[in-house]
Amino acid sequence: MKSKNKDKITVQTTVKADLDKVWESWTKPEHITQWNFASEDWCCPNATNNLKPNGEFNWRMEAKDGTIGFDFTGTYDKIIDQELITYKIEDGRTVDIHFEQNGNEVTVKETFEAEGTNSDELQRNGWQAILGNFKQYVESK
Repeated sequence: MKSKNKDKITVQTTVKADLDKVWESWTKPEHITQWNFASEDWCCPNATNNLKPNGEFNWRMEAKDGTIGFDFTGTYDKIIDQELITYKIEDGRTVDIHFEQNGNEVTVKETFEAEGTNSDELQRNGWQAILGNFKQYVESK
């Protein structure tokens, strides 16, 4: 079987908060539901997150008007507490998330495989918007 090389896309943000707060906000379901959407007309009404190798996650993402939605699901590969999360999305694509403390800030850097349907730019913008929501949520707490 021929393997198709997928483009990798990287997005990142720097959050003015300590690593404990950033990590907890990224990994706890009660926080994920507060920031895990790309625009104000979407929401994340529920999230489950079994943060361990081979643990599964399911983050429901849907339009607030109920017209469309999907479950973003996958399985964790590697977890290094407050440093690295790697997972495989249900469709087989991989995602690596690095957390790096720099003084009173934390850089969150996500690299994911493009899905091949939507343009890389559209995907990058969507994932970057979610990171922007994350930054805003953490810094407002």
